[in-house]
Amino acid sequence: MSAAVVHETVDEAVAGIEDGSTVLVGGFGLAGMPFDLIDGLIRQGAKELTIVSNNAGNGEVGLAALLKAGQVRKVVCSFPRQVDSYIFDELYLGGKVELEVVPQGNLAERMRAAGAGVGPFYCPTAVGTPLAEGKESRVFDGREYLLEHPIRADYALISAYQADTVGNLVYRKTARNFGPVMATAATTTIAQVNEVVPVGTLDPEAVVTPSIYVDRIVRVEARHYTVQGAR
Repeated sequence: MSAAVVHETVDEAVAGIEDGSTVLVGGFGLAGMPFDLIDGLIRQGAKELTIVSNNAGNGEVGLAALLKAGQVRKVVCSFPRQVDSYIFDELYLGGKVELEVVPQGNLAERMRAAGAGVGPFYCPTAVGTPLAEGKESRVFDGREYLLEHPIRADYALISAYQADTVGNLVYRKTARNFGPVMATAATTTIAQVNEVVPVGTLDPEAVVTPSIYVDRIVRVEARHYTVQGAR
């Protein structure tokens, strides 16, 4: 096992992401979204990306900016539309981006399954809804379940509060959200953090994502984003 690489710049951290990659992007709305890594990915220019995230962008920052840049082929998410999702709305209605809607619990569990080495599994969520169309179903103990497949990715872009120099991560409150499961489900996990500290500084009981799941780290300045209402 090798330690994560601590990069000097965001552009170094996102270098090498290929066209057509599947990328997990942390965040619940704006909370915990890796804005700096997304901005770096826009500069890097990879296209035809499949993005897996909870939302499909807010306003014109973060994921919305990546969508606006024309780099996304498909979005897999739980909540594609909200009051400020006008970038996604325009692209989807114009046939310029594909969409797969996944119930939120299923989204988390499909990524967790990938990280745990679990194969397809059965879940009752979405039975009897349009999301069940085309999915294999079985009845267990009198209840219908749908077959769901793990979500594995080429890259995960996540945000954490602190990292030590080998890649152990500590999150801050709700900014944790999908970061831990995404880190386990990607071939390469890239984390932006507000602080990088020496090994031994972090309380082991506070480490949520062990360094074994983290490949690249970059320190960024803490920034606060706000989004105006839909135009």
